[in-house]
Amino acid sequence: MEIIIVANEEEVGRVAADKVIEHLSGLATPVIGLATGSSPLGLYAELARRQDEGDIDFSHALGFALDEYVGIDPAHPESYRNVINRTVVEPLRMAPERVRVPDGAAEDLEAAVEEYDAAIEAVGGVDVQVLGIGSNGHIGFNEPFSSFSSRTRVEVLTPQTREDNARFFDSLDQVPTHCVTQGLGTIMDSHCAVMVVTGEHKADAVAAMVEGPVAAVMPASILQFHPNCIVVIDEAAASKLQHADLFR
Repeated sequence: MEIIIVANEEEVGRVAADKVIEHLSGLATPVIGLATGSSPLGLYAELARRQDEGDIDFSHALGFALDEYVGIDPAHPESYRNVINRTVVEPLRMAPERVRVPDGAAEDLEAAVEEYDAAIEAVGGVDVQVLGIGSNGHIGFNEPFSSFSSRTRVEVLTPQTREDNARFFDSLDQVPTHCVTQGLGTIMDSHCAVMVVTGEHKADAVAAMVEGPVAAVMPASILQFHPNCIVVIDEAAASKLQHADLFR
């Protein structure tokens, strides 16, 4: 796990974009795994700027979103299909038909989740998986005590995650209780993982992920075993690291 500590949120986006471009450049059909939430927004904005400057072209890329709510109307502005379209597909000028989001409205959810993993495998896997981290250490929607070998599946959202996401809805009651998420095993199959984290409110999760033991209570800690994981954080998110100077 490579830890990169930078000054602020803007620098997180810039440095993370450098890493994404480095690992996707030269690929005829780059495959990028897409996270939602506020953490990756600066990265996506920087990638859009770099595309405008000709540093990278996403028109032939394939995209696979990490997760989706179960039971949400696909037309809802906070469905992750709409969020991905708004924050990634349109700014990066990706072909919408080449970007997939787990189907949280499928009649047969079990068949849908199996097909999703199979689709990722069929294109040779994810070249760069973009990640954020939840305040309870989840990546994707892999909540604490998720199996480290888990594949794409239906998951129950914890009260903490629903409270964290309530800001995107009119009330907590509107936040779905279930989701479809790529599993930790699916995420670990990515060729490169680039995590972006900003803000002091994520500092405890970052410290536990980086310096704590690999433990089911902290799902993101499994990334300590990823062969090519890059974590880009600002000073606020790094504030609880005991060995920050070593990482610098």
